[in-house]
Amino acid sequence: MRLGRCQDPGHTWRDGGHRVSRRRVTLADVARVAGVSTTAASLVLSGRGRELRISQDVEQRVLKVAGELQYRPNIVSVGLRTGTTATVGFVSDTVATSRLAGDMIKGALEAARERDVMLFIGETEGDAELERRLLQAMHDRQVDGIILTSMFTRTIKVPKALAASPAVLLNALPRQPSPLSSVVPDEVEAGRAAARLLLEAGHRDGIHLIGAGPGRRDVPAGTVAAVERLAGIRAELASVGVSVASGRVCADWQPEYGLAATRDLLAHARPRALICFNDRLALGAYQALEDAGLKVPTDVSVVSFDDHPIATWIRPKLTTVALPHYELGRKAVDVLFTDIARRGAPAEGGGAVHRVPMPVRRRESVAPPSA
Repeated sequence: MRLGRCQDPGHTWRDGGHRVSRRRVTLADVARVAGVSTTAASLVLSGRGRELRISQDVEQRVLKVAGELQYRPNIVSVGLRTGTTATVGFVSDTVATSRLAGDMIKGALEAARERDVMLFIGETEGDAELERRLLQAMHDRQVDGIILTSMFTRTIKVPKALAASPAVLLNALPRQPSPLSSVVPDEVEAGRAAARLLLEAGHRDGIHLIGAGPGRRDVPAGTVAAVERLAGIRAELASVGVSVASGRVCADWQPEYGLAATRDLLAHARPRALICFNDRLALGAYQALEDAGLKVPTDVSVVSFDDHPIATWIRPKLTTVALPHYELGRKAVDVLFTDIARRGAPAEGGGAVHRVPMPVRRRESVAPPSA
């Protein structure tokens, strides 16, 4: 028997009287060209040929034909037989097109690759119907589990469709009690770390907040990060008897809101330090301070959150507490496979919340208070 690639435009394969077109090659094609039964070919390609006493000659023939024909097993059929397809669904709102959070996908991809698992990625852009269809498409493809992801940390109503397979929430918390595990940044500890940076520099008064506060309920609607960062800030300052001097709630955490909030603050007080609730707000605060003739950090120290690229673009470079996007993606895959391994025996008390540490990026915007 002789196999070879023919030169006709249809790119068919020939062996004697057999022709196999360039459509998807099936197990039956391999068996026919190798001159064996479909059962024998299946046993060889699943690695069970020797176990069931298939001769070495037949085994080598089947493997050679499968290689020549570029045979790939039907992953759904394999999944039905083995109970796994080595695939995971990653469904997000806007993560895939977000420069800031793209590392979540990178972390998840690398963790999946280390397990020889493929990641199927879909994006909903906040469309509930598209989300439903994407989740159904993942289930139709027999994925082993799904990671449902949010661009920013928030509470969500868990879709009913997630009950069809193991699933993990990434950067999201369930609005109602749920058996699903969640992976989120440790925002409370991040708030404590931001306050600690100022305390270690010697600040004890004149600490103002841009974006939220000063009361624990003074936060923009629907922002988990604001609630938890504020809780951490207040707790760390209170631990040494220090209080927040004031806070400005910002409806949106964009530079123009940071600019307006800091201008309003400067009209009423002379701050010694600012904790901005993200780096974009800090950019606006920098502009307002410069307009008022104040220098960072000589006159006013500034600390922030997220580690957006602008934190290293502005001068002086901004000290910030970073969102660990890459680590969040990796952790979500780890948690998903842990949950898959114990499927049928869920953790007591529902899904666990896994909090990923947020590292401090010490730069140039914090200094001891001026005399």
